[in-house]
Amino acid sequence: MSNTQLSTNQIAAYNKDGYIVIKGFCSRPEAEKLYQTALQDDAMKKNALDLNDQTGKKTKLSLWFTPGDNVFGYLTRSEKMVTSVASLLDSTAPVCHFHSKLMQKEPKVGGAWEWHQDYGYWYKNQFMFPDQLISVMIALTPANRANGGLQVIKGSHKLGRVNHGFSGEQVGADMVMVENALKTMELVYCELEPGDALIFHSNLLHRSEANLSDHPRWSIISCYSSQSNLAYSENSTSWKTPVKIVPDNAILEWETSDAAAVDFLVKENDPALKETGWENKVKTV
Repeated sequence: MSNTQLSTNQIAAYNKDGYIVIKGFCSRPEAEKLYQTALQDDAMKKNALDLNDQTGKKTKLSLWFTPGDNVFGYLTRSEKMVTSVASLLDSTAPVCHFHSKLMQKEPKVGGAWEWHQDYGYWYKNQFMFPDQLISVMIALTPANRANGGLQVIKGSHKLGRVNHGFSGEQVGADMVMVENALKTMELVYCELEPGDALIFHSNLLHRSEANLSDHPRWSIISCYSSQSNLAYSENSTSWKTPVKIVPDNAILEWETSDAAAVDFLVKENDPALKETGWENKVKTV
């Protein structure tokens, strides 16, 4: 079994706070290999999506569904990732990979992500059970207040799903509820070093500010679901396919294939970015 199994205290902290930070989850050599591959991979560049925040600043992401036989797929499918996720999802069903995304916040120009819950997006995919959805962020560069690192509202996953509307090209949470949550719960800046992991619940309220620093802020976020969690409006198939686990050493030691072989998201096909009508009734600013 993986030597990175979560402790009883870590599982309890996740259930109480909606997130945990694991320092050194990936080694520095692993984080460096992931970062250098991200910088050099033509498929990641070609399939990067621009999403404008409220001010018009762009944040870039490349999103794919089925994890391949490349270094990103090996991370997603690694025993330490899947074992950790399995201990936190509210299900004994096999762990499936919904999607992963390479987040790219360039110096000075990288846009903000507005307050939101991931389930605010994934509700439109008609996933049934938010407690069976989870995200794992791996920092590839330092993430801090200066370069737009992630902020979370501690314990906000217990609010349930908050209404979401459009905020620029993003989906943002109802700011009335966000402001009330900030009066009630603690705002936490999750500052990470390369290789650190932030694991968080699909209903945790989180945001990040624009990167106005001289340094990039890159990360990979892998999102998982239990096979028992049905998605009635999702055309991809990885969300219902159990992950084919690989040993942790695959990240550094196994041969890799071209990332171009994976199934990237096309912006126009994302149900979360399509209007349903009720978004216009939600205050997001």
